[in-house]
Amino acid sequence: MKAVADCTIKELEAAFAAGAVSEEFLAACRADTRKAAARLVRRYEKAQAEHERLLKLYAYEHAAWARGHEIVAGVDEAGRGPLAGPVSVAAVILPHDLCLPKLNDSKKISAKVREELFDEIQEKAIAVGTALIDAQTIDRVNIYQATINGMYEAIFSLRPEPQEVLIDAVPLDRLPMPSESIIKGDAKSASIAAASIIAKVTRDRLMDEYDKVYPEYGFAQHKGYGTAQHIEALKKYGPCPIHRRSFEPVRSLSYDFDGI
Repeated sequence: MKAVADCTIKELEAAFAAGAVSEEFLAACRADTRKAAARLVRRYEKAQAEHERLLKLYAYEHAAWARGHEIVAGVDEAGRGPLAGPVSVAAVILPHDLCLPKLNDSKKISAKVREELFDEIQEKAIAVGTALIDAQTIDRVNIYQATINGMYEAIFSLRPEPQEVLIDAVPLDRLPMPSESIIKGDAKSASIAAASIIAKVTRDRLMDEYDKVYPEYGFAQHKGYGTAQHIEALKKYGPCPIHRRSFEPVRSLSYDFDGI
């Protein structure tokens, strides 16, 4: 290839696209005074950083595969904190060779990216299992136990059955296969990150539907979390059937409205 300084921007762009990026080539591009060349370098470095991030995101999966556990599931939940609606749980088994750019903890990416990744995960995952535990069950058994129950349900629905399970934070002691509880696992494991996106989007879409049934609460905006708008609606209208009556401030308000 001719010297970088003698190349047109289109030729440089083609070289980057073809993967013809040696350290010498990259150094010459960095030294190039053309703004377009600098943009190509920044774009390449950003793509490389994303590639490295994604490789690290598969570290737990690679460790499991190295142990001979070829089918690894990641598990996560969404909606433990809201005052209304179910807690949503998902379990996902990803193919070994799947690369999902922008894959991350669902809380760290935009709603638009979550929606895009949701569709891609549903299409390309080996298996996806979900569970929704409603407000009445949450009130009866508590939110932690409801989450645990949902995780077991999502895992046991997977076909094929996983040989190892990676879980975001919560230990699951009754699984018949090996498992690992990972603190902040949705930012450390690709499978758990994928599960976090499935759980989050599934729940958000359901809360959008509940918004049509109970429009006075604004569920489409806050998804059941205790925003100022939601608290004001609770004070005005009282709790509806999907509110978690064991949660404050729903509990204190429920007493007032139940006594009317």
